[in-house]
Amino acid sequence: MREEEPNRPSSSPVLWIVTRLVSVWLLASYADVAYFDVSHLQEMASSKSLMNLLTFTFGSAIGFFVCYLLFSIILEEQVKIQPHVLHNDPHGQHSADTDNNQLQGQMNFNADAGQHKDEDKNIAEGLYHKVKILCWVMTGPQNLEKKAKHVKATWAQRCNKVLFMSSEENKDFPAVGLETKEGRDQLYWKTIKAFQYVYDHYFDDADWFMKADDDTYVILDNLRWLLSKYSPEQPIYFGRRFKPYVKQGYMSGGAGYVLSKEALKRFVAAFKTNKCTHSSSIEDLALGKCMEIINVEAGDSRDTSGRETFHPFVPEHHLIRGYLPKTFWYWNYNYYPAVEGPGCCSDLAVSFHYVDSVTMYHLEYLIYHLRPYGYLYRYNPDSSKNPEEQSKNEALENDQKLKQKPSES
Repeated sequence: MREEEPNRPSSSPVLWIVTRLVSVWLLASYADVAYFDVSHLQEMASSKSLMNLLTFTFGSAIGFFVCYLLFSIILEEQVKIQPHVLHNDPHGQHSADTDNNQLQGQMNFNADAGQHKDEDKNIAEGLYHKVKILCWVMTGPQNLEKKAKHVKATWAQRCNKVLFMSSEENKDFPAVGLETKEGRDQLYWKTIKAFQYVYDHYFDDADWFMKADDDTYVILDNLRWLLSKYSPEQPIYFGRRFKPYVKQGYMSGGAGYVLSKEALKRFVAAFKTNKCTHSSSIEDLALGKCMEIINVEAGDSRDTSGRETFHPFVPEHHLIRGYLPKTFWYWNYNYYPAVEGPGCCSDLAVSFHYVDSVTMYHLEYLIYHLRPYGYLYRYNPDSSKNPEEQSKNEALENDQKLKQKPSES
């Protein structure tokens, strides 16, 4: 974790130039004062000359202070408008990792469930029992109160089973202790041991096994819709598909990924037979290489319109054009062509990453509580994959209705 002030660069070229200019100015000022040596002062017997010297010194100090305040304000304003994405490394820490926007307690967003009592949830409830998902959340002792408890209060409630995986056991939270160290270089060890733990204790309790970070928000209902098209006995896994280093691609760790029952079985067995090893500390890439070795398919998680469902950043990073500079690693890593702006994201989005505790509740409200009046639904991805075909079908239905009217009369 970075200890510096959030969103403030550790060094700035502008600040460096300003510092150097002020230094030169001060040196020149002191050089002028140096002329007033002892011999020269003896010649300046008048009180007027001494007053001029004091005035000059005092004015220099005031000028320096005013310049410092002015440049501090200018630099602060420049920092405020800089994007939050400051790291051009897909496997490095992100500026949001500091998560200074902390909440002191949990919020119960389901207290007003009565407002939605008339909603038809039959499809979602049916999928809850048909597509069983175990979620395990990667966390640590230092994040249980800062991050994990907000995951627990929001989206994790919709998992069929949820486990919080930490380096140390915490019976009160509760969290499973994997007996590993903390740190980014331990992420793949934690992932391996977490999946082994799930396989040993909960393999028969779910069909799909989702890994997410404690700063990831997951819409389980949309994930179930995606997974309902596939069999858990198929060796496949889904997530945000990246393309470098692995022929079939691999899934972004931050956006989360989900393994089928068969994929989990093969992954655990691969470490017992040494087909896969702890080859790298880069969790998502190392897991992706293992999946390719054991013939687990990297699935296409896009919706029927070709829009992405798993997202490695918060919504605004994808939705706002120009937010992510074109030199950013993201544009070169996507397996499918990345879209900038509103077309970036499916209406059935599954996940967002780098979600702080406050945004966790923002998303919970916007997704599960805010309703536009008069809409039964806005998007039905199963209606037709081809809009033109759908229009033709609707036209044929209208023609049949018109033909039936004369006979009815």
